[in-house]
Amino acid sequence: RLSGTVEKPPRKRKSRTEFALKEIMSSGGAEDDIPQGERKTVTDFCYLLDKSKQLFNGLRDLPQYGQKQWQSYFGRTFDVYTKLWKFQQQHRQVLDNRYGLKRWQIGEIASKIGQLYYHYYLRTSETSYLNEAFSFYSAIRQRSYYSQVNKEDRPELVVKKLRYYARFIVVCLLLNKMDVVKDLVKELSDEIEDYTHRFNTEDQVEWNLVLQEVAAFIEADPVMVLNDDNTIVITSNRLAETGAPLLEQGMIVGQLSLADALIIGNCNNQVKFSELTVDMFRMLQALEREPMNLASQMNKPGMQESADKPTRRENPHKYLLYKPTFSQLYTFLAASFKELPANSVLLIYLSATGVFPTGRSDSEGPYDFGGVLTNSNRDIINGDAIHKRNQSHKEMHCLHPGDLYPFTRKPLFIIVDSSNSVAYKNFTNLFGQPLVCLLSPTAYPKALQDQSQRGSLFTLFLNNPLMAFLFVSGLSSMRRGLWEKCQEYLRKINRDIAQLLTHSRSIDQAFLQFFGDEFLRLLLTRFIFCSATMRMHKIFRETRNYPETYPQLPRDETVENPLLQKHILELASILDVRNVFLENTIDDY
Repeated sequence: RLSGTVEKPPRKRKSRTEFALKEIMSSGGAEDDIPQGERKTVTDFCYLLDKSKQLFNGLRDLPQYGQKQWQSYFGRTFDVYTKLWKFQQQHRQVLDNRYGLKRWQIGEIASKIGQLYYHYYLRTSETSYLNEAFSFYSAIRQRSYYSQVNKEDRPELVVKKLRYYARFIVVCLLLNKMDVVKDLVKELSDEIEDYTHRFNTEDQVEWNLVLQEVAAFIEADPVMVLNDDNTIVITSNRLAETGAPLLEQGMIVGQLSLADALIIGNCNNQVKFSELTVDMFRMLQALEREPMNLASQMNKPGMQESADKPTRRENPHKYLLYKPTFSQLYTFLAASFKELPANSVLLIYLSATGVFPTGRSDSEGPYDFGGVLTNSNRDIINGDAIHKRNQSHKEMHCLHPGDLYPFTRKPLFIIVDSSNSVAYKNFTNLFGQPLVCLLSPTAYPKALQDQSQRGSLFTLFLNNPLMAFLFVSGLSSMRRGLWEKCQEYLRKINRDIAQLLTHSRSIDQAFLQFFGDEFLRLLLTRFIFCSATMRMHKIFRETRNYPETYPQLPRDETVENPLLQKHILELASILDVRNVFLENTIDDY
C-alpha cells in the first residue's frame, strides 16, 4: 500500500462493479436499454468509489508518527477523491437515473474529503488545511446532503450524520468559529434526540456525553469580551504578524528554530472534546500562525515538488497525544528526535497530573523526584502490585525527568504544567545543548476560584496572557474597546521584556539561544509576564504559587525587575484593579 505506485488491474473491483450494474439493470430494465456510454459512466463511478474507500481505509494502517512515509499515500488518496468528486458533479443526471445516487452518498464523499483535509492538518500542522475541511463540511450543511437520512429506517446512516456533526464541530473549534459551533451543537442535540427516539440504541449515553463535552469546552474561557450589543467577541490566540516582539537590531540571539512539538494532555477531570483537553487546545494554538486561505496555492496536499516547498515550515510540526502510555509517548518522542532537522528545537509540553515519589530515597537523582502521569492502560494491576511489594521501586506509569535525558542531545524546550512540575527543576544538562524548562506553579492560592477543570491558569497565561491577567484580577467580562487598549499595552510590555532578557548580563545563554524563534520568544516573554504578575499579586504569597525555570532566571533582571513591575501596575490601573497587586513589591521580597 505504501510503496506501490502502479495500480493493479481492477479484477476484484470489476466483479463488484458488475454486481452493482446487475442490480441497476434489474431495477431499470434490460441491459440493452441502457446506452453504452451511460453504462460506462456507472462502471467508472463504481470503480472510483471502490478505489476511494479502499485508499481511505488504508490511511488507518499508516504509522501515526514520522513525517515522510505517509505523504505519497495521502497524495494518491486525494487524487482519487478529487476525480470522484468531479466525476459525480459532471455525471450527476446519469448517476441519479441509472445508479440511483442518493444525496447522503454525495454527502459521504464530501465528508471524507473534509476528513482528509483535517488529517492533513494533523500531519502537517498547516492551519490552511482546516479552512479546506471547513469548506467541504460547510457545503454538506448548506446543501442539506444528509437531510433525507432520517426518512430511511437505517440507524447506521444516522450515525454517519452524527459523526459528521462531531467532526465539523472540531474543525470549527480549531478555527475559532464559535458562532457556527453553537448552531451545530443545537442541530446535533436535535438529531441525537430524534435518533434515540426512533431507534432504541445502546449508544445514547455516549452521544449525550459528546454534547456535554462540547458544551463544557465552549465555556472554558473564564473571561468574556463583549461588543457594545453584548454579543461575544471571538478572540484568536494564534501567532499574528504583530504577535511576537520584534528583535532589535544588534540583539545577539541564537538562530535555532522550533521544528517539532509534542503536546501531551493527561490531566484527570479536565474538560476535553475529541481527545483534545483545554490545555492541549490552548497550547496547539500558541504554536500556530493565523490560517491563510489555500485558494491561492496551486498544488494539492502531498503533491508539492520539493523545489516548490518553502525553505522552512510555516508552523512547527506537532503531535497531539491524549493520555498516552509511556510506550506511546516515548515512541513519538523518539520519532520527533530522529527527524529533527539541524539547528532546530524540539518542544515538549506536558499538561499532566503530578506523580510523587512513594518512598524516601537517599539519593537525589533524576528518578527520585517523581514526574508526571502517563496512562497506565492495562498495566495498572501489575504496576500496583509492584509498588505494594517494594516501596523503593520508582513509579512506572510516570515520565521522570531522567526519561528525557537521552533527548537533551539536541536543543530541547520543555514546558511542564503539573502539580509536580518542580521535579523537572532537577535537570542536569549532560550534553551542553540548549535546554530550558518552564515550570508551572505546583499549587494556586485557595482564595482563587478553582478553574482547573476548565484548563490550567499557567497554560492560559502562555496562550492568552491578558485573559489570564483579567481572571486573577477578579474580572469575568470586558468591553471590546478596553480589551484592545490592554492588548496594545501588553505588546509594549512584551517588547520591554524582550529587551530585559537580551540586555541581561547574568542570564543563562540557553534562553537567548531559543530567543531567535518567534514562537519560543513569545512563550518566554509571556512566561516572564506570568511570573511577574503572580509575584506581585496579593494572594500569591507562597513559593509554590510561582512558576520556576531550569536554568534559573536572574530575578532582579527579569521577573522582579522594577520596570516590569511598574508596567504591571499600569496595566492594573487601566483595568481599575490596582488594589489586587502589591505596590512596594521590591520591599516585600
